[in-house]
Amino acid sequence: MHVLPQSGQGEPGLSGRVGPAQALTRRQLNRATLARQMLLAREPVSVPDAVARLAGQQAQEAKPPFLGLCTRLSSFAPADLAGALHRREVVRGMLMRGTLHLVTAADYLAFRPALQPVMEQAVRVLGARAKGLDLEPVLAAARELFAQRPRTFGELRTLLAAAFPAVDERALGYTVRTHLPLVMVPTDDRWAFPANSQFTLAEEWLGQPVPAVGDPRALALGYLAAFGPASAADLQAWSGLRAVQEALDGLRPQLRTFRDERGRELFDLPEAPRPADDVPAPPRFLPEFDNLLLAHSDRSRIVADSDRARVVTKNLRVRATLLWDGFVRGTWEIKRKGKAATLVVSPFEALPAGAVAECEGEAEALLRVAEPEATSHHLVVAEG
Repeated sequence: MHVLPQSGQGEPGLSGRVGPAQALTRRQLNRATLARQMLLAREPVSVPDAVARLAGQQAQEAKPPFLGLCTRLSSFAPADLAGALHRREVVRGMLMRGTLHLVTAADYLAFRPALQPVMEQAVRVLGARAKGLDLEPVLAAARELFAQRPRTFGELRTLLAAAFPAVDERALGYTVRTHLPLVMVPTDDRWAFPANSQFTLAEEWLGQPVPAVGDPRALALGYLAAFGPASAADLQAWSGLRAVQEALDGLRPQLRTFRDERGRELFDLPEAPRPADDVPAPPRFLPEFDNLLLAHSDRSRIVADSDRARVVTKNLRVRATLLWDGFVRGTWEIKRKGKAATLVVSPFEALPAGAVAECEGEAEALLRVAEPEATSHHLVVAEG
């Protein structure tokens, strides 16, 4: 987590900068983002440190974060992430864009209150189903039920429906999910969470209250460290917050500004890595829903606009992808037959000669984590 700089503590010579901002090419933005996301080279850091540097991992499903760390860390075993979850160093809860994420405990306490406007906006999708819903009594009842013990949302909805019979049961559950700071309770399941996980109050799990008021500047700093240089629109797309320009303007004396190829203003931390555009980017296999593909309004630094429909399905699933030379060049899936696990890559166009050999080590590492019971591992690249 990034500490907010005190007034007057910006980097010398950066505040009050005059003259045109440096322009960055799409390829320079690609390399900068890959460096932050630990995709230019695997990093020898702990799971909590990695999750903090990534500004969290999207965790709509339980398995992808394990694979996302496998492709980024020099040494990783599923037990490393499961242990961090059980030690409460990393938590899983509803955060950016109103979706489930894994973040460190410290980032949860900083991010969750800043994202409350996102949660309140999300409830608007209920429409007429929210008829008769009186927010405060419902939240008080839910808080009391969670204080008794962790519960699944199926359990919670049944109990709330009995207490508030005139209100739609799904509306009751969704209102609680968005308005109460809750985290999921890890178990000994393979990917640390069962399909029907229990939730508990974040303050009970973390042993300290979640601040009532958040500072979007903390959110902005964490985002730029993980995904910069980036525009206000990019920050908005990642977080779901609508009013982010004010937070960036408040941080402006401590930030550097750039322009992209279309002249849009980009913000970044002064000391963040911005490698040259010719730095090699090794092939990497990203899991489904990886935040790298979701963290910008303009995603062309990672995936060509013409390829986005191949990556994000009509029902909003984000496919597992192959990064080749730093950009999304195909999708992949795992097929099991007996004890054999095969990673099947579907490139968008033919890959260069020797690509299979370059990808073999990556595929082997991923399959060992994704399919631990398989005794043989294979890589197949379909014709592009």
